[in-house]
Amino acid sequence: MRSLVYGMLGVVLLSGAANAEQKQTAGLPPLIDRSLFFGNPEIAGAQLSPDGQYLAFLKPWKDTRNIYVKRVDEPFEAARLLTTETHRPVAGYLWSRDIKMILYVKDHDGDENFNLYAVDPAGKPDAGKDAPASRDLTGLKGIRIMLYEVPKSEPDVVYIGLNDRDKAWHDLYKLSISTGEKTLLRKNTDRVTGWQFDNKDQLRLATRNAENGDTEILRVDADKFTPIYSCSVFETCNPLHFLPDNSRVYIESNKGSDLISLMLLDPQTGKTEMVESDPLGKVDLGGALFSQANDELIETWYIAAKVKTYFKDKAYGADYRWLEKQYADKDIAVNSSTRDEQRWLVSLHSDREPGIEILFDRKTRKITPQYRIYDKIPRESLAEMKAVTFKSSDGLEIPAYLTLPKGVPAKNLPAIILPHGGPWGRDNWGYNPMVQFLANRGYAVLTPNFRGSTGYGRKFLDGGNMEWGKKMQDDLTWGVKYLVAEGIADPKRVGIMGGSYGGYATLAGVAFTPDVYAAAVDIVGPSNLITLMESIPPYWEAARKTFAVRMGDVSTKEGKALLAAASPLNSADKIRTPLLVVQGANDPRVNRREAEQIVVALRDRGFPVEYLLADDEGHGFARPVNNLAMFMASEKFLAKHLGGRYQEGGGPEETTRLAQLTVDPKTVVVAKMVDAKNIGAPKPVSDLQPGTHHYNVTISMGGQEMKMKVASTITDAGEAWTAMEQAETPQGTMSDETSIAKQSLLVKKQVIKQGPVAIDVSYADDKATGKISMNGQEKPIAADLGGPVFADAAGADDVLACLPLAEGYSTSYRNFDVQTQKVKLLQASVAGSEKVTVPAGTFDTYRVEVTSADGGSDKKTVWIEKTTRKPVKTTAVLPSMGGATMTSELVD
Repeated sequence: MRSLVYGMLGVVLLSGAANAEQKQTAGLPPLIDRSLFFGNPEIAGAQLSPDGQYLAFLKPWKDTRNIYVKRVDEPFEAARLLTTETHRPVAGYLWSRDIKMILYVKDHDGDENFNLYAVDPAGKPDAGKDAPASRDLTGLKGIRIMLYEVPKSEPDVVYIGLNDRDKAWHDLYKLSISTGEKTLLRKNTDRVTGWQFDNKDQLRLATRNAENGDTEILRVDADKFTPIYSCSVFETCNPLHFLPDNSRVYIESNKGSDLISLMLLDPQTGKTEMVESDPLGKVDLGGALFSQANDELIETWYIAAKVKTYFKDKAYGADYRWLEKQYADKDIAVNSSTRDEQRWLVSLHSDREPGIEILFDRKTRKITPQYRIYDKIPRESLAEMKAVTFKSSDGLEIPAYLTLPKGVPAKNLPAIILPHGGPWGRDNWGYNPMVQFLANRGYAVLTPNFRGSTGYGRKFLDGGNMEWGKKMQDDLTWGVKYLVAEGIADPKRVGIMGGSYGGYATLAGVAFTPDVYAAAVDIVGPSNLITLMESIPPYWEAARKTFAVRMGDVSTKEGKALLAAASPLNSADKIRTPLLVVQGANDPRVNRREAEQIVVALRDRGFPVEYLLADDEGHGFARPVNNLAMFMASEKFLAKHLGGRYQEGGGPEETTRLAQLTVDPKTVVVAKMVDAKNIGAPKPVSDLQPGTHHYNVTISMGGQEMKMKVASTITDAGEAWTAMEQAETPQGTMSDETSIAKQSLLVKKQVIKQGPVAIDVSYADDKATGKISMNGQEKPIAADLGGPVFADAAGADDVLACLPLAEGYSTSYRNFDVQTQKVKLLQASVAGSEKVTVPAGTFDTYRVEVTSADGGSDKKTVWIEKTTRKPVKTTAVLPSMGGATMTSELVD
């Protein structure tokens, strides 16, 4: 089916490296199957219900993590399935205050447009179903919800933010969980980034991002905002929790100071009082915990090499310290508790312990074991993580964690530098699956908290300002020098690997210090900081000034020059390190162009590069099968170039998936980014012709196929053409009827029907208006298009055939995704001539490639017969169906 479905260096190891590997392998523990690190955990993410009677948790169902629930005293085998996601794991969930619902969020293939769903934990499945029905409470396409507050006084309510009116800013809504009714409380026209409620669930404060990047804390009055506290773009200030009497609010702030501290702020006067800063004077406030029972401050914590906790509630602290004595070799975290805080669900963890969950009764001090996360991982084979420091190029001391492979001397090892993402984040001591995976393969792993990392004070954080690719990169390079000077690392067998900023640092490492690394794996890392800044998602508007002052201002000549110099893409000619690039096609933060630009740059100079692209992922991989495929490729790649160990092959699903993710660099075409303001509509050289044609359609995914027949009809409707496509699918009859203006062939109206779903949208004056109806509920369609819609919906391929197709012809045009209510810019190019055989015969055709012109994942090929200008074959990738492929062939 066509538009209907569209909507819905090869080097060998030197003998020395091979010999080194053989010598080291003897003492290493057995290889741990990668699925134990990156596959689905047996049980994870448990949360105790507020009344302590139930336990919800995540467990695989059909290889996808879903929510289950059981009574606390029942075995886990007796748990009931609550959700039936089959494509992406549930990203997060929580109990409603009254325990009547469990709320969870999900997006579409990693696009980070999250909606909020609810499921009744006591509900029963309908006939023929495996779980009770979930309800989409927000039901909007192309938006990202923010969950602000779950009030105690109204257990059927949550306060959320929606950016459906303005993609950059979230309006405040009151949402009824039981009915889904949304009530607008505050329209956000003041750059508000967050809302703070007091202990009686009254809206009291807001945080605002000023135009210059400063943060302002505002008192919310009935008819206005009153600024009461502010900090600069280089400082941090944020409200946390009100005192029990609601007179003042705890805030975290480093205004005028190096370290973030805990303070009290009076909303009426703006006066502040210091509560606490790090007693050792070394690091920022890590966080504070407040009682759900009485709103008192329970504890504060700080993270230097490890976490140090200070208790304000003596009874709470006494019970916590008692638990610490029972598990002296573990760190302890209270994951959830009953509303009276007398029963805790506690996680015990360490660098070599992914997690042990226990129930703890504070009154009786009874401990009831629950489960181990990743139970099958052999803990005895995991490696110790140690805190270390080393000096960088300018003498700055860099804190880091070093994990050495178990069972072999720490001498002359292959090593991996693993920089964290952010970069405004940090690594911590504890279990890290990627670190343990690499250590098990025989690598020394260094995870540095380079300058620009958070937690070590403002001076350390600001040390990274305007230093991307320079001193921040020096910190990593001198981490390599440290490992070599200590005799730990073989200087010829050091690799670098990371995701997001860590991916950037990987690319910067091989571009700016080409002699340091022998292998590199870049995961969703930007290669061009200018195109990165130009494509950040709208909901990051509040951070735009932060990027400008910490990275470089893309709007100024000086800033643009700084960003260009720090872009690995512009030094791609210096790269001589084997490189594996990994990308999610739907990444809203680091667009796929960032990966494909560097792949093409290396390919075009004849340098070998490997490329993995997941059409169902965003900024990082959520699906275990994709992670398993990625690490299957990564460990073999690293072993080839560094001499570590690797696990040969893998399960059939991950092996098949790796083949699907692997992209031949020869086929990569970087979509030309175009300015939407400059796109009108192509000019056809012929008009549509009435008639009916039939197509065989095959949708393929995961070794399975679905076949159907589609009838495509063009009829003369007076001033317009009507294009109708109808298909019989396993879900029933699907139809798409589109009205197309004669001669200009612009889309005027579209009506889609399938079962209980109906979509009706009209296009006029560069706007789209209409509605989506589903199961008796209607949602409006209202979007500014910025220009006319062309070659979209039913008849789209027939319209393309009316363009002046010839070798070298290319044009751009505008489509509209009615499901997400987003405008898409596409580019159609005649890629060549080709003879094609389909059931209707053999035809001489133009091969027209349709790709995204704005960084999206659209990819379609249409073969159009040269004489009759009839589309005879179409292939397309369907991200909305998990990367399935669709083939349509003309029958008659």
